[in-house]
Amino acid sequence: MRVDEHTIEVAEAPLFYRSAGSGAAPVLYLHGSPTSSDDWPEFLERTGGLAPDLIGFGRSAKGGNLDYTLDGLADFVERFLAALGVHEVSLVAHEWGAAAGLVFAQRHPGRVNRIVLINALPLLDGFRWHRLARAWRRPVLGELVHGITNRRLLARELRRGTVTPEGWSGARITAVWEQFDQGTQRAILRLHRATSEPALAAAGARLPELDVPALVLWGEHDPWLRAELADAYGKRLPRATVERLPAAGHWPWLDDPAVPDRVAAFLGSA
Repeated sequence: MRVDEHTIEVAEAPLFYRSAGSGAAPVLYLHGSPTSSDDWPEFLERTGGLAPDLIGFGRSAKGGNLDYTLDGLADFVERFLAALGVHEVSLVAHEWGAAAGLVFAQRHPGRVNRIVLINALPLLDGFRWHRLARAWRRPVLGELVHGITNRRLLARELRRGTVTPEGWSGARITAVWEQFDQGTQRAILRLHRATSEPALAAAGARLPELDVPALVLWGEHDPWLRAELADAYGKRLPRATVERLPAAGHWPWLDDPAVPDRVAAFLGSA
């Protein structure tokens, strides 16, 4: 299936997205940090759907006036779907995108038909931010950390999140680095500073009301989001199937080429 690229204006700000195929209830793909819709072409080729760059990331708007909070990301999802005239979706989402997608789904449970979570930021009790995120949450220190981050350090951190050394190719790292500008760095800092651990748990208060088929995929070698969180999501979502991937990391599809086919099979099942 051919994947097309688009830029539209939403609330007087540019919004970049990819699309493939058509349908009344497309698959909505939401990426995590610090990446973009560049994560999703292989998935879109199999399932069709829509994959925006979230505000603050990729080629979408990165202005300092934007709302870099979980609610702000969920608002972005609402505006994006409204701009395209889309009401119902199936959700496939990773990390921060998964958290934003789940906030949207809890607001509008009748609009989400199926859910696939991939190493999702936990809207759950008991989570503690990892060491780097704790640094980002501290004023001045977070800016200093980003200030010393060059392409080599970014590449090292990205590759920490994979099992397969070639998972992050040089070309893919270059693409992330080119998008890792001041606007994206600001978005990352504000998202983390606006989102305490209790706020994450509170944002998932209505997860048990999402009574739709759900698939929780989790690379067990994620250095930032421990694999036990997959089981915790499985307990909160009433119709969830949990699949932990023992040979994969934070971006499981980079380590396990079967992941896009597994997602497509789940979305296509009755």
